[in-house]
Amino acid sequence: MKKIIIMMMLFAPMSIFAQKFGHVDSQAILQTLPDIAKVNGELQALSQEKENELQAMQTEFQRKVEEYQKTQSTMNQTKKDEVEKELGEMQQKIQEAAQLAQSDIQKAQQEKLQPIYTKIHTAIDNVGKAGNYTYIFDAQAMVFVGNDAKDITAEVKAELSKMK
Repeated sequence: MKKIIIMMMLFAPMSIFAQKFGHVDSQAILQTLPDIAKVNGELQALSQEKENELQAMQTEFQRKVEEYQKTQSTMNQTKKDEVEKELGEMQQKIQEAAQLAQSDIQKAQQEKLQPIYTKIHTAIDNVGKAGNYTYIFDAQAMVFVGNDAKDITAEVKAELSKMK
């Protein structure tokens, strides 16, 4: 039994050395994909559209506030209360619209980027399987990269170009 344990202790370090590590710069890959420029353009257009809608609402609100300020001295208290309530509701709608716009932009970003992330992940998986890697790490999350780890960013880019 002792011999088996001693043999296992001797062979355990060998299995550790047999592992193959790689790292990939997923951000560099992401920035080189032509799909990302298209997605960024679409997201920018959506963002501008939402910004224009909010600006129109804000302009209308400002117009009504100025109108109220000019005419409040001639209004009775009931009319003042009514207009102030309307302005408060308008301001609340603007805030809700801003939150909804932000949520819509984030949702669109996730929907449009998910297929790209999936494609990159598939390419990394393919390179990892083809190269018999034990682990592949993202360069953005690593604190230290030793000499034994191989940068496979170029291989993943090549795999992505094959996938088109």
